[in-house]
Amino acid sequence: METIYFAGGCLWGVQHFIKRLPGVVSTEAGRANGATNTLECDYDGYAECVKTIFDPQQVSVEELMSYFFEIIDPYSVNKQGNDVGEKYRTGVYSTNEEHLQAAKSFIAKREDASLIKVEVLPLTNYVRSAEEHQDRLEKYPNDYCHIPAELLNKYTL
Repeated sequence: METIYFAGGCLWGVQHFIKRLPGVVSTEAGRANGATNTLECDYDGYAECVKTIFDPQQVSVEELMSYFFEIIDPYSVNKQGNDVGEKYRTGVYSTNEEHLQAAKSFIAKREDASLIKVEVLPLTNYVRSAEEHQDRLEKYPNDYCHIPAELLNKYTL
């Protein structure tokens, strides 16, 4: 199994969507690449993200990127839907250089590559979100989500 982290705005919908993708083994709501190792300072530069454990025999990073691009606005900086702020930026993070190269290659092959604002960076740190944020939309299906409902459940477990 391998691990990659996707930041696509509010993590509730991103987790709900990603956990249903083919080849995804598990997900966890969290925060990536902040300035500290805790969330004591109101996010302190962190991006809301979803830790994604996947089986590379079933799904590639490029395929995961394709799915991810279905639910984000890749041209927006620090904003997805009604969510605004640095913590809602889009990004792909990993400790595996091959994952980062695959993500960069996916973006570079697109006709709109020069307009894309998704950061692709090494994972410098990660903090798991509180339990109340784990699988939030399953617990509270009517909570706010910036991802259109028809996309949230496009893929099934």
